[in-house]
Amino acid sequence: MHRHLSRRVFLGAAVSSLPLMKGGVASCAGQDQITGVEQDTKANRRSAPLVADGATKKTGWIDAHVHVWTPDVERYPIDTRRYSVDDMVPESFTPQQLMAECQPSGVDRVVLIQMSFYNTDNSYMLDVIKNYPGVFAGVGIVDHHAADLARQVTALSAAGVRGFRISRRGEDTKDWLTDDGMAKLWEIAGRSGLSICPLINPADFPVIDQLCVKFPETRVVIDHFGRVGITGEIVPAQLNSLCELARHQNVHVKTSAFYALGKKQTPYKDLLPMLRRVVDSFSPQRLMWASDCPYQVQGRHDYESSIELVGEHLNPLSKADRQWILRDTAEKVFFNQVS
Repeated sequence: MHRHLSRRVFLGAAVSSLPLMKGGVASCAGQDQITGVEQDTKANRRSAPLVADGATKKTGWIDAHVHVWTPDVERYPIDTRRYSVDDMVPESFTPQQLMAECQPSGVDRVVLIQMSFYNTDNSYMLDVIKNYPGVFAGVGIVDHHAADLARQVTALSAAGVRGFRISRRGEDTKDWLTDDGMAKLWEIAGRSGLSICPLINPADFPVIDQLCVKFPETRVVIDHFGRVGITGEIVPAQLNSLCELARHQNVHVKTSAFYALGKKQTPYKDLLPMLRRVVDSFSPQRLMWASDCPYQVQGRHDYESSIELVGEHLNPLSKADRQWILRDTAEKVFFNQVS
């Protein structure tokens, strides 16, 4: 049932028991990748086994934004109108490959974002959620013009989807303000306790602001700082516009995709002023850290540097505040609980 449903939707073990081996991760193609970022076209040589049992940090951190996919395109077809198998680089980024990156940094739960290769077919994401109960939550993207939108949202929510991504895909986001389908999606999400997750640019903040005024009960989670800093510069006016959205109590922000923002160089400390500004504006209770894997683990970038920016370098910040950003906010929003 889920596979039939998910093809019309857009865009049992604990983690510690997964037989994970660290696989190579190369450059990736797809709309999910932040454009304008240098990518390594050669496969990373991360072939060492996962750390031995007991060596993984036990922190319970949550990575709030990751994409996964499989080379099995027979069972999980890709959208050949937009992509070919040549675009699937690396060939795979499975839960095993993902957790080989996550576990050494103390991450044991993950929010999966539907990969654009699959377009309207969420089958792979839903199967991953089902196969590892309690480990993964999902964000899908529905066709908000579908006649059975409410039924789709209900079914996906029952399968572990906790939010719905909206993105430009060549459209003018201003059209969202007058789109009946978009209005229906926001209304259903607000009524159902689900999140709207915009993948947007800084120029789109005024549109989100107006939608938040219209749908104040709907929770919003903005991806990747709204791409402030994607040009290599943290533009003050853009950061101000992002922080103005904090006046809406249901707006959250993912502090994520460090590899693609500012100087785009580890250890990403040039992003600390922006991080501190959003902490001051939104509070840690409305921020969540995420890697945007597999893009975060390509070329000269690595997983540990991403999580360390918040976990070790974001001073002054209390232990409790770091826990909100690294675990509790995502746990509350996407796993419906707080440790």
